[in-house]
Amino acid sequence: MEKGGKKMLTLDKVFEAQTVLKGIIRETNAVRSYGIAPDCELYLKPENLQITGSFKVRGSAYKIAMLSEEEKARGVIACSAGNHAQGVALAAAKNGIRSLICLPDSAPISKVEATKGFGAEVCLVEGCYDDAYAKALELKEQEGYTFVHPFDDENVIAGQGTIALEILNELDNIDAIVVPVGGGGLISGIAYTVKQIRPAVKVYGVQVSGAPSMYNSVQHGAVECLPSVSTIADGIAVKQPGENTYALVSEYVDELALVTDDEVASAILALIEKQKMIAEGAGAAAVAAVMFRKFDLAGKRVVAVVSGGNIDVTSLSRVIDRGLRNSGRSTSLLIELIDKPGQLKEISRIIADCGGNVTGVHYEKGHTESVNGCFLRIEMETRDYEHVHQITQTLQNEGFKLL
Repeated sequence: MEKGGKKMLTLDKVFEAQTVLKGIIRETNAVRSYGIAPDCELYLKPENLQITGSFKVRGSAYKIAMLSEEEKARGVIACSAGNHAQGVALAAAKNGIRSLICLPDSAPISKVEATKGFGAEVCLVEGCYDDAYAKALELKEQEGYTFVHPFDDENVIAGQGTIALEILNELDNIDAIVVPVGGGGLISGIAYTVKQIRPAVKVYGVQVSGAPSMYNSVQHGAVECLPSVSTIADGIAVKQPGENTYALVSEYVDELALVTDDEVASAILALIEKQKMIAEGAGAAAVAAVMFRKFDLAGKRVVAVVSGGNIDVTSLSRVIDRGLRNSGRSTSLLIELIDKPGQLKEISRIIADCGGNVTGVHYEKGHTESVNGCFLRIEMETRDYEHVHQITQTLQNEGFKLL
């Protein structure tokens, strides 16, 4: 076997996975997007609409289907930030076998509850994905479970590769596919499959700047482990890529780029507003890369994989607020005033005349230049940064002191 396990992954295996997965997964039809990335022809591959709300069920279901009867009898164990957990739980239930899932205690409550809902036992582990991984390996040795790796396994990778088969079957003349990257299972399956069938198609990978494990590894030519990860894209917050996935990404992926959490938040907001589509942080990473021009895609026909939609409602609310602020759609002004009647009325008039909408007013005492001074914090809805500038400039021209 070739080092890195690449010969174990074959195109035949990907086609076999497609056959095995019929009746288990949903074929997600690409959606033409308008208004998100106007300089290219963008299609979205909506795996957020997949069974369990994520692409992960493809790889885990194919892996579990390929287990021997003896392995199935022992039950399966997995570790996950959430989406792989649900895929394993569903696949195990369909095969009538027991599943135990180790999740980091930072995983969104919605993902924990959904995993239990699909029939798995859950073991919460303090820390991040990698800590859950270590615990799963420990329990595997103790109890004799069969371990289902979330990304570094040729059958799991082959299952994810079925996404590429669907894209290539549905859309002609694709120039590029943009894929979010955590441990690398999704992009490995897609890139390997695409390059076997239509090698001219570019495959681009996207990580977040708070968890650039695969990006750093490819840049430096060896698998690297990050000391820590921090991102709203919990689904791709992986400290270390797999050996197999690193080898496949190095060979078949054309380019990797990083996006920030703020760019991801803006992409989530854009998907909601323009496409009426809910994506989690990891699911919006590829869209963020297209929106913020991380690759040369002008005039190209592009598919961005929206890998999952399992975002906690409270997290979604915070992300929307952040996205609104980042795009200048929501802003806060702090104004120092002399505490006398009519000030708020005048400020409100100016903002209204400029087309802004006041959503909150907070009166604050504090140390000001004048004994009769106070601070007024105004929350408002605006169109964009240019609109914010117009309002602040008008207030200053009218003699108000903005801090």
